[in-house]
Amino acid sequence: MATPSAAPEAFTRAVAGLRAAAPRPEILLEEIAAPQRLAPYAFALSATVLRDGDEVASGRLILLHDPSGHDSWRGDVRLVTLVTAELEPDMAGDPLLPAVAWTWLTDALEQHDAAYTAIGGTITQTASTRFGELAGPVPTADLEVRASWTPTSVDTAAHLLGWCAMLASTAGLPPPGVTSLSERHRVGQ
Repeated sequence: MATPSAAPEAFTRAVAGLRAAAPRPEILLEEIAAPQRLAPYAFALSATVLRDGDEVASGRLILLHDPSGHDSWRGDVRLVTLVTAELEPDMAGDPLLPAVAWTWLTDALEQHDAAYTAIGGTITQTASTRFGELAGPVPTADLEVRASWTPTSVDTAAHLLGWCAMLASTAGLPPPGVTSLSERHRVGQ
């Protein structure tokens, strides 16, 4: 990978946009090492989503830039994400969950005016029950979102905020400014 000072302006602007955006307080962002083989220039962030102090979701957002562009990307910049979240066990088998989870991403990008093209991805639901030496904890359920899209504007801050909104939805956080009934009940006691 080239040194940051040799990076193209499109890449440095895109990185600056990702660094400038401030998510809601329950989402902790950290810069991490980016994959080196996917594109000539790459930048990555990890996110941890906390609810009542517990980690309930995590994700990575990777910015790729290839000055030569890619036909499949329909551009020279691509955002790639992997998000995982714990689910309530009764949601793990819901056949509508994948379609709903996909709209969490597309709606969040649209709500933040994060224009994009060539979006694609997969949604995976899993349920795990432990046996034998691993027996003990109650069954767990997880949701995994893998997606990528090509920003059609240089405003990557909007894409980061949309991605963070999707993380919040995936983690079951209420919209900003809204208090959940369970939280309201604890505060009132």
